[in-house]
Amino acid sequence: MSKFTFVPREELKTKQPDSSKLGFGKLFTDYMLTARYTQGQGWHDHKIEPYGPFQMDPASMVFHYGQAMFEGMKAYKAPDGRTLLFRPLDNFRRMNHSGERMAMAQIDPDEMLEGLVELIKKEAAWIPADPGTSLYIRPTMIATDAALGVHASKTYLFFIILSPVGPYYAAGFNPVKIYVEDEYVRAVRGGTGFTKCAGNYAASILAGNVAESKGYTQVLWLDGVERKYIEEVGAMNMFFVIDGELVTPPLRGSILPGITRDSVIKLATHLGYKVSERLISVEEVFEAHAQGRLNEAFGTGTAAVVSPVGELNWDGKVITINNMENGPIAVRLYEELTGIQYGRKADPFGWVYEVK
Repeated sequence: MSKFTFVPREELKTKQPDSSKLGFGKLFTDYMLTARYTQGQGWHDHKIEPYGPFQMDPASMVFHYGQAMFEGMKAYKAPDGRTLLFRPLDNFRRMNHSGERMAMAQIDPDEMLEGLVELIKKEAAWIPADPGTSLYIRPTMIATDAALGVHASKTYLFFIILSPVGPYYAAGFNPVKIYVEDEYVRAVRGGTGFTKCAGNYAASILAGNVAESKGYTQVLWLDGVERKYIEEVGAMNMFFVIDGELVTPPLRGSILPGITRDSVIKLATHLGYKVSERLISVEEVFEAHAQGRLNEAFGTGTAAVVSPVGELNWDGKVITINNMENGPIAVRLYEELTGIQYGRKADPFGWVYEVK
């Protein structure tokens, strides 16, 4: 018997019939999953209920001390009609990893996956089937103690909301322009950079505004100590192809251990590419470009999957990568990975989870 109580809506929403108008994260489905945690009691009040506002006490600790974290994953409609998830347990396990650092409650990944499957079954009609579309899944946890004073909350709200989406970038699978940030710092080792806590994203907004004002799509962060080593883009991990070798920054505690990043490393190795996880300075990237050795650059993440980078701006110096065109390695990895995610290609890694 399911642990999740179903609360039906009185009236269902009208769905967007034109998938080309979905955008990203603008529309939300009829239902959401919720569960509450109380210290000494554990998780309780598991529900699948109508999507809608929460009533929160103004003293709720999430508003004052920032105990908030989230995940991102997708459900895909396969050509044969199956509904597929991609490495969902890894997302829930990563949430627990974030929760340890944020002193927040741990979830049972299997229990929450069971609830997610139930939720997706209820919302099956919301999953778009056109190429490049999917159902974005946002698990979130926030602190709910109504009290002032800096300490860990004793109560939490966990919820999952769903959003039918098109491509993350309006331009689709085409090179984006990235601004290298060397003034502001997002994270340092020993901090929360490796978690998906809300504060990491809040810390990136000002630099994102600066980049946008200069005509750039995203910010590429450098390390917070020496301000020289590549870390990650606001919504993606970074890869560079230098002399045919894929190079990506190592996981040292200040960048997100991206599930798409890990998938790309394993997939690229499986396909015969050489992959190195090592420190790479922005100066090395620009020197490799000057020497004709920088073949490609791309980001990886759940939202965009693989996103080619066609231009970098660092300290007023601008380089164009691969003539602002999609590179062959980025294209192949994108096609192979999305082929697995959508069930069009064989999955030799056991990553795909079918919703039954």
